[in-house]
Amino acid sequence: MNDEMKFMYNNGVWDIIELPQGNKSISCKRIYKTKKDNHENIERFKPFFVAKSFSQKEKIDYQETFSPVSTKDAFRIIMTLMAHFDIELHPMNVKTFFLNRNLFEEIYMKQPDDFVESEKEHLMCKLKKSIYGQKQASRQWYLRFII
Repeated sequence: MNDEMKFMYNNGVWDIIELPQGNKSISCKRIYKTKKDNHENIERFKPFFVAKSFSQKEKIDYQETFSPVSTKDAFRIIMTLMAHFDIELHPMNVKTFFLNRNLFEEIYMKQPDDFVESEKEHLMCKLKKSIYGQKQASRQWYLRFII
């Protein structure tokens, strides 16, 4: 979890500020995704800080959530073209997947438990970049490639 927080700080995901009058904040929580090896043995637990997006309101905390997804047919066509033209495929893993796109909306989040800055317990995180769990996070990631 310390590494996850280090990524958040290094990527400038939020600023610690006072909550402006009339605004509300969302909560966050910590989750761990189980990573397994080829033999289905537990290899490690991948930590994530996720926003509790159930409190987000459309047209206030986010504008749009749509992002295109590929279908099995599109995948087959791409694989066929790769085989036909003898193109190599290289997989890509983005370690901090959603932390790479700036937000358009003003979203305030409570500081993560166990990582509250001392003497700043009353302050909130103003999100500058999307994080896991936000309703608009996948759209922000998609926009990263087309804009």
